[in-house]
Amino acid sequence: MNAKKPSESRTISTKVVLPNDTNPHGNLFGGQLLAWMDVTAAVAAQRHCRRVVVTASVNNVSFGKPIKESSVVTLEAKVSRAFRSSMEVFIDVYVENQVSGKRVKRNEAIYTFVAVDQNGGPISVPQIDPETSEEKDRYDGALRRKQLSLILAGKMDPSEATELKKLFVEE
Repeated sequence: MNAKKPSESRTISTKVVLPNDTNPHGNLFGGQLLAWMDVTAAVAAQRHCRRVVVTASVNNVSFGKPIKESSVVTLEAKVSRAFRSSMEVFIDVYVENQVSGKRVKRNEAIYTFVAVDQNGGPISVPQIDPETSEEKDRYDGALRRKQLSLILAGKMDPSEATELKKLFVEE
């Protein structure tokens, strides 16, 4: 299976924040943003492996600043790293100034998806070959995030977390 570039999975969704998407303060519901991110990230993961994917976890979500009603919101997702059957997907969320067109990053999230076969069992996915410095940074960070997640879940002994050790132990 040939490795793929993160750009091959790039998925962009644009939404307008409507009144039914907001809370009493006129800000986008966090849950609505999570749903938009989940769908956008799922499409990116599916583009990467060309298989059905399921959300395995929402690893990190940062709600930077509130997003107001009537805002134009753009979500950009790319697979940042692929493991055996799982893929980490990074989602950046921007709000666009409707007059100038300038975009400002407001939020980001990291989701993990697993590719599954017709019976719902995990299947192998292509690896990632990062190109840009941001893609390389996210690629490197993905292994550390995975190791930390496995340790916290009790599925990995901390002594086996080679990438995490590099952060704390001098060789």
